[in-house]
Amino acid sequence: MRKSVRELELLAPAKTADIGIAAIDCGADAVYIAGPEFGARQAAGNSVDDFRRLCDYARKFGARVFAALNTIIYDDEMDRACEIMLGLKEAGADAVIVQDLGLAGVALQRVDKVDGLHAGKLLAEGLGIPLHASTQCAVRTPEKAAFLERLGFSRIILEREMSLEQIRAVRDAVQCELEFFVHGAVCVCYSGQCYISESISGRSANRGACIQACRSLYDLVDGQGRKLVSGRPLLSLKDYMLKDRLADLAEAGVTSFKIEGRLKNISYVRNVVREYSAALDSLVERFPEKYARASFGKVSGGFVPDVMKTFNRGYTGLYLDGQRGKWASDTAAKSMGEPVGTAELLSPDGSVFRIRPARPGMRLNNGDGFCFVSGRREVVGFRGDICEGLTVRCKPVPELYTGAEIYRNTDVAFEKELDTCTPERCLGVTLAVSVPDSSSGCILEVLAVTEDGRVCRRTAGEGTEPARNTTGMKNTIVSQLSKKYGHYSFSVLDFQADRLPFLPVSAVNALRREIGTELDSMKVRANPLQEGRPRKEAGPDPFVSGREITYKDNVSNHEAAELFRSLGAAGIEPAYEIARQPGAELMRTRYCIRYQFGHCPRYHRTAWPDRLYLVNNGRKYEVRFDCTHCEMIVFGDRGA
Repeated sequence: MRKSVRELELLAPAKTADIGIAAIDCGADAVYIAGPEFGARQAAGNSVDDFRRLCDYARKFGARVFAALNTIIYDDEMDRACEIMLGLKEAGADAVIVQDLGLAGVALQRVDKVDGLHAGKLLAEGLGIPLHASTQCAVRTPEKAAFLERLGFSRIILEREMSLEQIRAVRDAVQCELEFFVHGAVCVCYSGQCYISESISGRSANRGACIQACRSLYDLVDGQGRKLVSGRPLLSLKDYMLKDRLADLAEAGVTSFKIEGRLKNISYVRNVVREYSAALDSLVERFPEKYARASFGKVSGGFVPDVMKTFNRGYTGLYLDGQRGKWASDTAAKSMGEPVGTAELLSPDGSVFRIRPARPGMRLNNGDGFCFVSGRREVVGFRGDICEGLTVRCKPVPELYTGAEIYRNTDVAFEKELDTCTPERCLGVTLAVSVPDSSSGCILEVLAVTEDGRVCRRTAGEGTEPARNTTGMKNTIVSQLSKKYGHYSFSVLDFQADRLPFLPVSAVNALRREIGTELDSMKVRANPLQEGRPRKEAGPDPFVSGREITYKDNVSNHEAAELFRSLGAAGIEPAYEIARQPGAELMRTRYCIRYQFGHCPRYHRTAWPDRLYLVNNGRKYEVRFDCTHCEMIVFGDRGA
């Protein structure tokens, strides 16, 4: 096994088991997916049977499956949540991703008083598999990370808005695994502490029901009611893309590179996973003495990935280098796609136009989807019915104008390639062929060793006559044994035999199938995940002791309250008790509107006021700026 190097994991999202299987085929080392309930995406639930099916497939390559059970849990739901947790464990989950510390306390045997049949069973037996602290736990400091490690979490999923320096500081403070997002949508708020959806609609982001108010259009006004910005998605950030920064993240101590997207379709997951898997392979190849992939199998063939061609709001590296940037998807909160060039009108109504390509070799397809930003700063989308070269014919688009920058958000040919030209993932198996000295005649012996270390031996040729044409027989054996079987890719690396039995092609093929069947009966020898070690001693915790636990700690059940009390909390405020009040702090973010528009008192010559207001549909949210910590804060509706 690979003990001398650090294993790096590409972690893919899966809305369904089939998408999870596709992710593994494209190179994912692990998949995170929800069970029937309590995942932080209500629209991405799965039955336990489907979860088990994905686990069974992942085992072929030593890949992992992590169960997302990462909403907060109410008192009357704790027994059901524990029942699901146990069911997912029995179905094959390698770890459970948890936000609610009450549920974690039960699973880690840290809560003294538990009601309910299943909760009691968990507390008595312990979960027995690793727990991962969800990004919803809002971990961005060494102190918070160390606290969760002391509770017994074996992995911490860090905030997206962190710099490499901050990641290194966390790495120095803990021994547990660190997971970090590298691609996909970015919440504007610190994860787990956004309450604007709850404030507006009663639908909680921490319950998997976020209405995505950050993607809405807002006016920005000052204290005198003067409109500074009109009708823009002022809280919508670009998507994360850190494909070229994996080496920096690994050096900083990140073990797992996570792709966001449990609501994304199968083509998105295939494309992004394939591109990041290739990037991670390149990193491992450059530093084989330091890193290895966390699962087995080589991906080959299929489509050529291109993350510019699937859903994105534009890309950003956010705060990774500890520097500010213009992170907002200022034009639109929806996917614009890849820039293809500018428009030259050939008809007054916009139904025929030519594209001046942004790069050589641009090819368009009938049915491609396009969009542009109109003069009113609205995103207008349309379908190219007929594309001849760079000339597009479509239904009239009156808003289209010469010089408009055209984006393609649906590439029909690429989507077809993603669907039909899928990669293949195979486990490498080396074969050593020999004919041992034996008085009983020529017996062919094959020793098979998989890349994960499984070993089997099979023989053939008992009672057969020696081959008259040894060279021809050898070529037949090597040729037939080197063919693929199932998800195994065989290669003969050693052949030691002066004489050979005569074997028909059918017999050699049967031998190959027997080897594959025997390997299937053996478990892939994947390295064990790191397990948390919950403290045995009771008493105050340095992170909690004497501290007031506020609504931002998301305490929503008696088990969580009991846990904090046992750790020395001075007081406990139930989740959302303050967040629902007018003027409450709804989000705190590293993103800053003043910097985005060039009016920051620290970085620019002119500065907007310290208090601004976001206005949308009769609601008015106060925005303040904590320049000491370089953060922006949004407060609850005060009425427009």
